[in-house]
Amino acid sequence: MSAALSFTNARLVDLDRQTLSPSTTVSVRDGRIIGVGATALPGDEVIDLGGLTLMPGFIDCHFHVVAWSLDLWANAIAPDSLAAVRAVKVMEELLADGFTTVRDLGGADYGLVRGVNEGLIAGPDLVICGKGLSMTGGHTDLRQRTDSRPDTLGWRVGNMGVLVDGVDEVRRACRKMIKEGARFIKVMANGGVSSPNDPIDGLQYSDDEIRAMVEEAGNANTYVSAHVYSDASIRRCVKLGVKSLEHCNLIGAETAAMAAEAGCIAIPTLAAYEGLKLEGAQLGLGEAEQLKLDVVRDGGRNSLGIMRRAGLPMAFGTDLLGQLRKYGGLEFSLLAEVLTPKEILSGMWDAGARLCRMEGEIGTMAAGARANLVAFDVDPFTDIAALGRPAEHLKLVVKDGVVAHDRRRA
Repeated sequence: MSAALSFTNARLVDLDRQTLSPSTTVSVRDGRIIGVGATALPGDEVIDLGGLTLMPGFIDCHFHVVAWSLDLWANAIAPDSLAAVRAVKVMEELLADGFTTVRDLGGADYGLVRGVNEGLIAGPDLVICGKGLSMTGGHTDLRQRTDSRPDTLGWRVGNMGVLVDGVDEVRRACRKMIKEGARFIKVMANGGVSSPNDPIDGLQYSDDEIRAMVEEAGNANTYVSAHVYSDASIRRCVKLGVKSLEHCNLIGAETAAMAAEAGCIAIPTLAAYEGLKLEGAQLGLGEAEQLKLDVVRDGGRNSLGIMRRAGLPMAFGTDLLGQLRKYGGLEFSLLAEVLTPKEILSGMWDAGARLCRMEGEIGTMAAGARANLVAFDVDPFTDIAALGRPAEHLKLVVKDGVVAHDRRRA
């Protein structure tokens, strides 16, 4: 770890004024930001940014690092060692694109977390839930209707979810995952696009089963995150104590207000549906899944305005699987069709840090925060979509005070 760094001639993002600061210096010691505006000290390694925009590292609050392919069955049956190596490759790509923290919504295990912490993986910090909980026939039940074999793939590294039915087994699964390093619990509480047998408007799990998840998470001082599209599924989860609402494409105004009042955070993932619309059919997405895709894609943009008016915080997430990862940058431009750059960035950093339970550590340039930083050659207040084109505009990535990628002379 670099002991002393000074980033000079850096322009910082001022979200309150929605502008960039005059050029200044950011000082880093032992992987932490120690201050802004001080003169570089003798012995510091000085990195002159030449007027680049220096910001906190990006946070993706909805990703699946084990989803190497859009073929989820192929991911699940891959040897565990291969699935882990593939996940490392995905994590390296994420860091290269400026994501220094990623909340994994089903699949990644504690070994990948430790790989980053021990310096073996050049990737973002992972905040994991273990496996997403799905009922039989639910969103991560990949078996066709005529496949009567029992679920034997759930705990494999390459699988995103495990099939668990009944209150007692739900409790056991939650306790197992928390014991194995899960920082929150994920439930599939609604139908999904990529699963073969569940309609988008179908509710999944009983109230008692979801209550058990919320209780087990609460006992461990954490929360439950839910895969939800329909207004009914979102409303039910809010009433049952779920705090993280994934997707929310079909949310209504009254439910959004309820969620805001309950202290929930929503994570829209619009890029996922654009990527599927562009290439899903060619990559094997079935006809039934394509019909479901159209329903949630059409509702996605509308949901942003509804949640914004309700005051429901929105974090940044992409949820892009397999070959569609290349479309992750679209999330910035899709959000910008409704939200301001300030709303997009504050959602990423403030709401994102809350979901990762890392307030004061990430998503901020305050003294004491971890020195996870990115430098771009654009002003995000005038061209927020450019942040989604890292190959063109991302010039520096810093992780815990160490330069991970330097493209300033590329």
